[in-house]
Amino acid sequence: QLVESGGGLVQPGGSLRLSCAASGFKLEYYAVGWFRQAPGKEREGVSYIDSVGKATNYADSVKGRFTISRDNAKNAVYLQMNSLKPEDTAVYFCALDLRARDNWDIEGYGSWGQGTQVTVSS
Repeated sequence: QLVESGGGLVQPGGSLRLSCAASGFKLEYYAVGWFRQAPGKEREGVSYIDSVGKATNYADSVKGRFTISRDNAKNAVYLQMNSLKPEDTAVYFCALDLRARDNWDIEGYGSWGQGTQVTVSS
């Protein structure tokens, strides 16, 4: 089971750190993706990290502002979000890469968490 946390309401330009905690299994065996879904829009990939934390990837819309990391000892993956914009408002989900054809292949991810709401507004 994956559980996301750390969302909230923040002003434009602010920061949040999302956490994705795993329970019942070792997260170290899996690559993990962060995705988000805004109202009325499709779920989209935000960031990806491989199982050992050496390979990462970011959507163009968040490059230079978001940083993904993981602590396998704590069985968790994190998403540091800086310089937040109103268009970053969405529910953020983490999921395991089970058979993804590429980093943003949503159908290849599983064990989705329930999501955490991020709202960027003044």
